[in-house]
Amino acid sequence: MTYRKFMTTLKLDEAELRSRRAFCELTDEDLARLKSLRGFAEKHTVDVVNAFYDLLLSHDQTRKFFPDEATVRRVKRTQSDYFLGLFDGRCDLAYVEDRLRVGAVHERIGLSPKWYLAAYRKYLDLLREKLSASLPPAEAATAYGSVQKIVFFDVTLAIDTYIAANIESLQRHQAALRELSTPVIRVHDRILLLPLVGAIDSVRAQQIMDTVLLRIVEEKAKCIIVDIAGVPVVDTKVADNLVKTTASVRLLGAQTILTGISAQVARTIVQLGVDISAMHTRSRLQEGIELALDLVGKAITEKRA
Repeated sequence: MTYRKFMTTLKLDEAELRSRRAFCELTDEDLARLKSLRGFAEKHTVDVVNAFYDLLLSHDQTRKFFPDEATVRRVKRTQSDYFLGLFDGRCDLAYVEDRLRVGAVHERIGLSPKWYLAAYRKYLDLLREKLSASLPPAEAATAYGSVQKIVFFDVTLAIDTYIAANIESLQRHQAALRELSTPVIRVHDRILLLPLVGAIDSVRAQQIMDTVLLRIVEEKAKCIIVDIAGVPVVDTKVADNLVKTTASVRLLGAQTILTGISAQVARTIVQLGVDISAMHTRSRLQEGIELALDLVGKAITEKRA
């Protein structure tokens, strides 16, 4: 996910920006104060950035993100730009987009939030130290208050990028698992096969129906074989879902063949009183494939020597 997508995912518009600024108590007065400190920032940028990276490079688990001197020089330049950006005196959507870009980079390289947040503690310590040495006590305290507000505003954005990226990753994994758990296979022209494995709950049942109907339309299929040999339990819910799927398939002009029916499953279906007369049934998958070929006017022929 790119930082621009983060803007959309997090719904970061003008209203959200105002809300966040209000909660962080980051006022126009704070921004004006930070802008007035631009000269202070330019004077101390090198010292602050070097001290910041001294910490990161002194710890084994954070040093690995900086494999060579070229990388260190590059990130120091980037960090210098970031540091000076704190004292631009603005907090608009362009500023938010820039800060999300920083968070997205940290997430992409695998920098854990625990290191990110701990590093910001050092950042604030360095700023407080420099402000205290450069300004009268009361003025330094006020300035540090404004710095704290914008730094924590930035932190909230960075943490949001981590959360949004993790949610997107989880959704991709879930989609992959759904696809793997409902593999509709094209076995021949206009013939599909759905081998079901594992338990079927209401969510998966809906997913099965959606996938089956979509593939039938895409493939212009006339027949789908549903093999339930890998389903451990066929209860009323499972049987009802199969019946509903069959009815939907029929509305699309296709037929359903149910295979993998064991003696126990057959007995259960009869005992439950489920009407599966609308679908063809076969005990073995091979028989189901032979029937499907027959239904579309094809046949398996043995090749003679």
